Amino acid sequence: MYDKSKSKIELVKEIAEELPVAPNISYLLCDSWYVCGKLMEAFISKGFYTVGALKTNRIIYPFGVKMNIREFAKKISKDDSLFCIVTVKGRKYHIFRYEGNINGVENVVVLISYPVGALGKEKGLRAFISTNAALSTEEILELYVKIWDIEVFFRDSKSKLALDKYQIRSSKAIRRFWLIASLAHLIACSATDDFNFSKGYKIIKNKIYMEQIDFIFEFAKNGGDKSALLSMVA
Repeated sequence: MYDKSKSKIELVKEIAEELPVAPNISYLLCDSWYVCGKLMEAFISKGFYTVGALKTNRIIYPFGVKMNIREFAKKISKDDSLFCIVTVKGRKYHIFRYEGNINGVENVVVLISYPVGALGKEKGLRAFISTNAALSTEEILELYVKIWDIEVFFRDSKSKLALDKYQIRSSKAIRRFWLIASLAHLIACSATDDFNFSKGYKIIKNKIYMEQIDFIFEFAKNGGDKSALLSMVA
């Protein structure tokens, strides 16, 4: 299914072009790999703003001066009064908000971020972008952290549902497998009150295990022998 004759950017751009126009304000959440003008324009044409991570070597134009985010962050981090403190999921960050252009896209918001206690430390530097300049700083960061739910979905699907281990080749078979894996994920989530996949998966796995034990116990109690049991599962 992965056409290696095309770049990831081209593949995602094709996905954007296939989308229906969003009926209300919607967002593409992505890591820094996919933050490029070509993709953001493709999604905005379908009603999707972009909120994503941004590489710190990206060029911005603060006060009309061209420099990359890392260079600019070094200059401003010497004065903490230029930053506001924002709390996201219980953690506090120094945030500088830049509104303007980056190469390929006009009128965006770029957030330059350091954890509180790490202001000016290069390892703590992070940058984020929103093509919806009307969003507050808190709204941008709260939207971005939702990407973690997407990452967890793929981690669970790979580690528990074999999403990265299937050995089928035809596109029809792969699509069918995706549907089955998605259904299995939904069933596991539905097994808990809080729609938690990991807990639901454990509940269902334990239930299947106990049913196997009960079956073997009843089979033996009714006179079944080991060879007959093994012939059933061979």
